[in-house]
Amino acid sequence: AAPRTGAFRRARCGPGERPAWRGFALPAGPDLRHFLRAAAAGQPRPSPELPPEPGSTAGAPKVYLETYGCQMNVSDTEIVWAILQKNGYARTKELGEADVVLLVTCSVREKAEQAIWNRLQHLKALKARRPQAHAPLRVGILGCMAERLKEEILHREKLVDVVAGPDAYRDLPQLLAVAESGQQAANVLLSLDETYADILPVQTSAGGTTAFVSIMRGCDNMCSYCIVPFTRGRERSRPIASILQEVRMLSDQGVKEVTLLGQNVNSFRDLSEVQFQSVAAPGLSRGFSTVYKAKAGGLRFSHLLDLVSRIDPEMRIRFTSPHPKDFPDEASVLQLIQERHNICKQLHLPAQSGSTRVLEAMRRGYTREAYLELVQHVRDSIPGVSLSSDFIAGFCGETEEDHLQTVSLLQEVHYNVGFLFAYSMRQKTRAHHRLQDDVPAHVKKRRLEQLIATFREEAARANAALVGQAQLVLVEGPSKRSASELCGRNDGNIKVIFPDTELEDAAEPGAPGRAQPGDYVMVKVTSASSQTLRGVPLCRTTLSRAAASH
Repeated sequence: AAPRTGAFRRARCGPGERPAWRGFALPAGPDLRHFLRAAAAGQPRPSPELPPEPGSTAGAPKVYLETYGCQMNVSDTEIVWAILQKNGYARTKELGEADVVLLVTCSVREKAEQAIWNRLQHLKALKARRPQAHAPLRVGILGCMAERLKEEILHREKLVDVVAGPDAYRDLPQLLAVAESGQQAANVLLSLDETYADILPVQTSAGGTTAFVSIMRGCDNMCSYCIVPFTRGRERSRPIASILQEVRMLSDQGVKEVTLLGQNVNSFRDLSEVQFQSVAAPGLSRGFSTVYKAKAGGLRFSHLLDLVSRIDPEMRIRFTSPHPKDFPDEASVLQLIQERHNICKQLHLPAQSGSTRVLEAMRRGYTREAYLELVQHVRDSIPGVSLSSDFIAGFCGETEEDHLQTVSLLQEVHYNVGFLFAYSMRQKTRAHHRLQDDVPAHVKKRRLEQLIATFREEAARANAALVGQAQLVLVEGPSKRSASELCGRNDGNIKVIFPDTELEDAAEPGAPGRAQPGDYVMVKVTSASSQTLRGVPLCRTTLSRAAASH
């Protein structure tokens, strides 16, 4: 008979139900012959697992976590660590000390997956060098790549012991227990309701000034190029109460900036409270459409943003990523950004292309004209707003004229921050089934280089407009290039570098001191590039005081 993999299969559950295991039974524990063999070899016999003493990590298996890809994966890593910590694992930052290595992976582009395959080759060598006196090193692949390539991961060189999709992190302790017996274990089933709402993520960087808070999972937009609906499942929102609890906890820990995360945050819809389940669905403005029916009921993103911004007046609030189609009739979101001093005047508006024809092939739900109208509406509503965007070069069927329309969009909008990539065909997507990846690689490369050059030129021009102005900067720490300089970000999420010198405190004149991570510093901008602002520090201050002075 073929060897069993020990893989788990989980039945779909209704809200509040725990999974029913089926398909494979847990492997049997050691029998009498195992103990006799161990005794004859002079080895210590295995003892039954006991729950660790609270707060104790003595003798606990050590886990090493690596994160690849987007901010959602950073948030997922914190959820994974919270689950493992509760189940008796210790964290190590030294790969050589680890008993378990877990890679939280990305599948958005082929390059991201190749980075994981390359890393696995390094881990294969590490496994081979593992001293025989130690238990075998266990390797796990988590997240989107696990969801997409489970079979290949399990069978390619038999290197990986555990595979867990984005909705299976709760099962990691059980999967690792199976791996301890020498078998492979996998759970990649997607859930219709998993949001990890009851798990408070553990910050993976102690003492950090910024944090990510996941407010929803999955996506229903089904853009033709995008793998996310197939790796992260259908859209579902986390209850507002649990989000507020996490943000309060982060505020108590001294975190000064929180980014609310989701694949499509402005379609957030909390259905946990019965009295709000009959609320009418919001409408879409002219030029915008969706591939799904309007969704009625639930508390919307504007309500969440309002409550989050009230928790701590000294905590900055950002959010990403919104979808352009969900902005036109969400005037309350734009109004909140304009009114609240701690909601950053910065928006991510992913365009993907400047050609209406390509946008239609991408199933983005808007035209070039509608997108530009939205940009103007945003700028009218939030004076001085900083804009960022995503663009794909060389999508299926993109002509040179389509490409030049994207170039002209970059020139017209003047984004401050941009994320630009060559198109990478993904299996399972609509584009994979219906379209041809017919733009040659060298053409994609040339078009991407032109988009990047255009973006940098326009961003440098936009950032140059800030020279001579005072910008409020949240200090993140020393500059990577110079220990005598500090680095932080302004309200528009642009990096700012300035000298680390003694500064007056606006609240306590005559008490100079050096700025620390988490401090707000007013900086006068003296020069700008497409990526960075440089300036001279004026004083330490607070978010509220800076807002009042304006």
